[in-house]
Amino acid sequence: MSKNGFFAFIHRMKYITRWGLMRNTSYENLKEHSFDVAVIAHGLALIGNSYYDRNYNADRIAMCALFHDANEAITGDMPTPVKYGNPEIMKAYKELEAQAKKRILCMLPGELAPEYKSYMYISDKDEKAVVKAADKISAYIKCIEEERAGNTDFSTAKKSLEKAIESYDMPEVKHFMKEFVPVYGLNVDEC
Repeated sequence: MSKNGFFAFIHRMKYITRWGLMRNTSYENLKEHSFDVAVIAHGLALIGNSYYDRNYNADRIAMCALFHDANEAITGDMPTPVKYGNPEIMKAYKELEAQAKKRILCMLPGELAPEYKSYMYISDKDEKAVVKAADKISAYIKCIEEERAGNTDFSTAKKSLEKAIESYDMPEVKHFMKEFVPVYGLNVDEC
């Protein structure tokens, strides 16, 4: 493994397709998803800071979101029903994720690895919660897009994601869902 292969390897995230068990009208790759999660997470952090007296480092949160699924460049996108199907599979997948992250970090010179490690292994619980919420919101938006294209295969996933998002006790998440998500159902002339 090259000590200089990190950036080239991360670039390959575009080859990992998400939603493998679903019929898609528009395919989404891991690189696109990571960008969307970063934009949403950054927005959630700024909303939290501006309206709800939070003290998030929005730029750091965006970087954590960019790398939140980097391990999937090795593991691929494991479908949620499989990943969380039972505790043994979930534990094994978590170990596989950790090994994949270590392998990716080994592609960096030693001086850079700690910085990127801090993005891939989020230690702050608030930062982790913002990135996780953004990940769910991004998936929910994908469901909206698929339904808008006439694909009802995403209806159950949308309901499940909506329930998960509603369970977040984070006013910035509720704010984003109320103020910004409804626009995703509009066409470009209505935005």
